[in-house]
Amino acid sequence: MNVHDQVTMCKMDYSATRPKAENPIKIMDLTLRDGHQSLFATRGRTEDMIPVAEMMDDIGFWAVEMWGGATFDTMHRFLNEDPWERIRTLKRYLKKTPFSMLLRGQNLVGYRNYADDLAKIFVERAAVNGIDVFRTFDALNDYRNFETVVPVIKANGKHFQGCICYTLTEPRMGGDVYSLDYFVQKAKDLEQMGADTICIKDMAGLIAPYDAYNLIKSLKQAVSIPIHLHTHFTSGMASMSHLKAIEAGVDIVDTCMSPYAFRTSHPAIEPLVMALLGTNRDTGFDIKKLARINEVLESEILPKYKHLLDDSKVSIIDINVLLHQTPGGMLSNLVNQLKEMDALHRIDEVYATLPKVRKDLGQIPLVTPTSQIVGIQTVNNVLFDDDKETYKMITAQVRDLCYGLYGKTAVPIDAELQKKALKGYPRGETPISCRPAQVLQPEMDKAKADVQGLAVDIDDILVYALYPTTGKRFLQWKYGKEPVPDDVKPKTLEDVKKRDDLVKKAVQGKLIEKTEKKAPEKTEHLRKFSVFVDNEYFEVGVEEIGGAPVVRYAQPMMPAQAPQPVAPAPKPLGVAAAKAEPEKKEPQPATSQIGISTLGTPLTAPMPGMIIKVLKNKGDKVQAGETLVVLEAMKMENTLPAPVGGTISEIFVKSGDAVLKGHVLCRIT
Repeated sequence: MNVHDQVTMCKMDYSATRPKAENPIKIMDLTLRDGHQSLFATRGRTEDMIPVAEMMDDIGFWAVEMWGGATFDTMHRFLNEDPWERIRTLKRYLKKTPFSMLLRGQNLVGYRNYADDLAKIFVERAAVNGIDVFRTFDALNDYRNFETVVPVIKANGKHFQGCICYTLTEPRMGGDVYSLDYFVQKAKDLEQMGADTICIKDMAGLIAPYDAYNLIKSLKQAVSIPIHLHTHFTSGMASMSHLKAIEAGVDIVDTCMSPYAFRTSHPAIEPLVMALLGTNRDTGFDIKKLARINEVLESEILPKYKHLLDDSKVSIIDINVLLHQTPGGMLSNLVNQLKEMDALHRIDEVYATLPKVRKDLGQIPLVTPTSQIVGIQTVNNVLFDDDKETYKMITAQVRDLCYGLYGKTAVPIDAELQKKALKGYPRGETPISCRPAQVLQPEMDKAKADVQGLAVDIDDILVYALYPTTGKRFLQWKYGKEPVPDDVKPKTLEDVKKRDDLVKKAVQGKLIEKTEKKAPEKTEHLRKFSVFVDNEYFEVGVEEIGGAPVVRYAQPMMPAQAPQPVAPAPKPLGVAAAKAEPEKKEPQPATSQIGISTLGTPLTAPMPGMIIKVLKNKGDKVQAGETLVVLEAMKMENTLPAPVGGTISEIFVKSGDAVLKGHVLCRIT
């Protein structure tokens, strides 16, 4: 439904014959978080939420999800925005509607489990800054990872919404793992933990309408607290599943404003409002107010982000998600990673391999961070495995998962893979069975010491503690210690117009305008030369300005020699010079490595990414296979081993540098 259709509807008067519903369905709006995360890589800026904030506050939403998930990461990394400031700013405009955040359990808003001291302070600061509803999930549905954060949520008088990550082992709900009994038992566990509501979190849009009906019916009988359904539109079933869930008695559903809906996002609110009009589940929402919000979003906000939107799709649904179960945002990441490695032609191999990797890793649900863990390991397997060896390049996160640092998997991890992953693992080669955070050392004291003199308050320290490399870089931008790169600055509608004009000129072949120059008169100094290019012959006239050149001597030409490499190392690549690509691509370095020393054996980047750590120094002796560099690619860490034993003669990168595939990181002699 576009704005024109909505405005046409608004000319009709629904209020005269619209009594209040007996049991109105409650709606949580996701436009300001999951909507733009799903459609344009979480690049929505706070300044572009303010124009509609007060209007959204007047709709009557149960809550507005506006924080958590990938927003914390993306804001400080790509937008040069303080994540904490978004809560405080929007709170000044949305004064009546509760704020909801997506909390990844002990992962918080990151991609690993953090220590208990950090988890407690983070949740407390989120509550103090203005979060009211904590939608809390664990990627493995291991609720031991809730034990630290839930008491803090409760102590601050906030709403604890416990999630069950919805996933399947069969095309429809059932099978020997993710059955109806599995989900009912998880709901009972959450109720015992003190959940105020329970959310079925269907991150890939897998829940079929009749499965939704049966699941909601069973949950309403098994527990007494309200049930909330969250499902993405990716497969095309979400709107139908909403209606069947509403018939079954679901209490709350998630939607987005229509400009931010559909595709890999969520169902739109407006069709649901109209579908329930006059029924006992009528939302009570004013379609005219919704239409006015959409008009602002479409005309004033979305044009700034159209370079990030995928307009190439003919269909707004992707039925393949029913086969590989990977959330839409993760799929775009995999495609981008393969493009950067010149391997996009192998995407079908990735799709075919992904279910096996998921099974090997314990049939885990695919949601952040496990979707990234499975996805990146699958890419590694496709690109680096051969007939002699599988799992040749295992990410640090897969090793952590095999050790038990993420929690207990639904079924045991493949024993052979687990043994290989834990060989030489720093924490030990025997997996743990306790709550993961019990083996983690406190983190806050070290974080405070690391950014002393840079961080101003506890919220700054948390930015660094959660994301040491990019967090520190953001704090340097924030306090003027480093210049802010142009690529993280906001765009205006004027910028959009200039870009559109350039594109238009380029399409018309007018990007470089031809300028007319009057040729000078020919003189007696004009000389003619014959020029041969391949098998073609040209006659060229050359005239020396100011007269003919005087030849003072002649000598035979020396044979051409190949240029010799020069020894000095290149300048650091520097993240500030890197380009942040649209759909969550890794930063692209702007410098080349021409002129690098060719002495010794190089360690090269097997994929594009960001340097997290360089574990050795120039002059250190290393053994073959010893880890030298930690490279982050798509938020997952890859440990790069020494290809040979010897002495490190040169190191060409440092923490925070962006590198391309094939970049020389260091040399060993």
